[in-house]
Amino acid sequence: MSQSTLTTVCPQCLHAVRVPTDRLADSPRCPACKAALLPGTPVELDAIRFSQVTARTDLPVLVDFWADWCGPCLRFAPVLERAAASFSPRLIVGKVNTEIAPELASRLGIRSIPTLILFRGGREIARTSGAMHEASLAQWVQGALGWTEAA
Repeated sequence: MSQSTLTTVCPQCLHAVRVPTDRLADSPRCPACKAALLPGTPVELDAIRFSQVTARTDLPVLVDFWADWCGPCLRFAPVLERAAASFSPRLIVGKVNTEIAPELASRLGIRSIPTLILFRGGREIARTSGAMHEASLAQWVQGALGWTEAA
């Protein structure tokens, strides 16, 4: 009998790791660097980490494009933290500071911040701009991913 696995990328060392799906909730760790593979908190992504995490993981990845001078972005940060915890281990949440990765923001057509983009298999599947409440964020993510149950 074969066990179902998925691949995820370590947010620290970018090592690709296969994890049995029935072990996702067991806080799997990277065999290379021992970091949490699915930390349940937003992961800071630069251009390289963004490309690796969004393209090489089988899990959906929600990315917040923000800047530290943006008031709505700062007010939205705690909502994103709670969402990362509630959606883990079914979804990875990342953050890209557009001041640190302007070329990535430009390539993806980020025109306002905060902007949230949901990726699956390295492809953008949904996008929204502006801060939102936790319930609205959960509803948007669940609708985009076709999830019918609560996180």
